[in-house]
Amino acid sequence: MDRRSFFKFSAVAASSPLFATSNLEDKKIMSIIDLDLCDGCKNEPIPLCVKACRDKNEPNFPRPQNPIMPYFPQTKFEDYQNQKDNINRLTPYNWTFVESVKVGQKEVFIPRRCMHCDNPPCQKLCPFGVISKSDEGAVDIDKNFCFGGAKCRDACPWQIPQRQAGVGIYLKIAPKLAGGGVMYKCDMCADLLAKNEKPKCQISCPKNAIIFDKKERILERLKDEKREIYGLNENGGTSTVYISSVKFEDIDMAISQKYKDKQNKVGTPHMSRVDSPLKDSTTLATATLLAPIAGLIGAGIAAYKAGKKG
Repeated sequence: MDRRSFFKFSAVAASSPLFATSNLEDKKIMSIIDLDLCDGCKNEPIPLCVKACRDKNEPNFPRPQNPIMPYFPQTKFEDYQNQKDNINRLTPYNWTFVESVKVGQKEVFIPRRCMHCDNPPCQKLCPFGVISKSDEGAVDIDKNFCFGGAKCRDACPWQIPQRQAGVGIYLKIAPKLAGGGVMYKCDMCADLLAKNEKPKCQISCPKNAIIFDKKERILERLKDEKREIYGLNENGGTSTVYISSVKFEDIDMAISQKYKDKQNKVGTPHMSRVDSPLKDSTTLATATLLAPIAGLIGAGIAAYKAGKKG
């Protein structure tokens, strides 16, 4: 799709009604990650959940157009082509990684990926309206229409989405001005959940440390949980809950200590307690200002997709 077609679809669709929504709470899925069970697959060359994620999503990994050109007003760009095999952090080529820290005498392994928030600020603040939330609760970025503006990463308390330049629709519409690539992250195997199948990370885990289930059943189970819990209330609530006998404040302190000398900590998320950024008046104002733009462009994208199907 070229620039003229894109904005034509946006203008026409902006006056059309949005899709109706219904109560889909009974379809919502949550996951529990038990840190007392996860051992980081010590005897494997790569944690099996990470391998399963990479194997499934490899067809969706970025294939940049080289050479990559800077885009105004930036004088640099994010390029992970030389880090495709890096499994020690989140990248556009690695949507799950297993963090490891020492807390006292105990080694703790933490599978990290998108938390899939109940009310995702990334979705609210995306100026292009390309972040969706499935009936099951999976938060997904449409890689075909993402401009790579990275507002989603700025809005995310954990800075989960990772950007790869030299790929995406910005190259066709405004290669020197808009965005700068595509944002990538875990989509909770939304295609599998829609078919009532389990995500690959759960299937591959030999310790049963990762469990996906109906939200109501997970919440019921958590009522009797005596250990530490993380993710249930963070950022206004998420679909990913960690449980551990080790306090998450201590885990977060160990993570902070591990990366204290690292200048760029993006891709190695913390585990501190966080409120929803949408509670902040400045963030809310930004979301309000961006809403008409997101609505216009989002409507154009929806119309374009509908036209392609027709």
